[in-house]
Amino acid sequence: MPSPPRILDPRSVPVVGNDGSLPSVPPERLTPHALRELFASAGDWEPELVGDGRLIVDRGAPAPASVLVPLVDRAQGLQVLLTRRTEHLRDHAGQISFPGGRAETHDADAAATALREAREEIGLAHERVDVIGRLPEYATVTHYLVTPVVAIVAPPFELALERGEVAEAFEVPLAFLMDPANHHRHLFRFEGGERQFLSMPWGERFIWGATAAMLRNLYRFLSR
Repeated sequence: MPSPPRILDPRSVPVVGNDGSLPSVPPERLTPHALRELFASAGDWEPELVGDGRLIVDRGAPAPASVLVPLVDRAQGLQVLLTRRTEHLRDHAGQISFPGGRAETHDADAAATALREAREEIGLAHERVDVIGRLPEYATVTHYLVTPVVAIVAPPFELALERGEVAEAFEVPLAFLMDPANHHRHLFRFEGGERQFLSMPWGERFIWGATAAMLRNLYRFLSR
């Protein structure tokens, strides 16, 4: 079976609904203390989304990778630190993403990969980052098996972007992303099938694809 085509212009794909009927995560769960307790007692649970649905033919096992899900502890509430990729990259050009990348043989574990990549991509110092847990692996269209590593980031800190990969870094309120009324469902139709994906637009920034899916899994975990 051939793989479905890549979505090159996700903004143009029709929105078929949102999930405003679902409850938002209560504010008392969106604090550093509450999140640490929730991840410490996570137990077994099933993510809502496990991959972006594109078949990869004859490419072998996906490569391990990690991303850091940095939750910045601001006075106004936790903020999710995200990046926008540069336009010339082969994969995910111009897309909103978490800092992260492919695992290296010298990385001790998924958290080590995420921390290393965050330092390399945006200059985030390890000393400001407290890893509190991880989300289930997510299989991407680019043939990676990604572990999202969740962490609390303590200000103040200064970022130094790797301009060859990262065009900008910005923050979005965690409460906004944990409100399903802001989760839009798109339906992409192509010859021989169709595919759904989520987006979470924030102003002019269009959060979609794997990043939106991982955020949706975080919502599912926090709203159990």
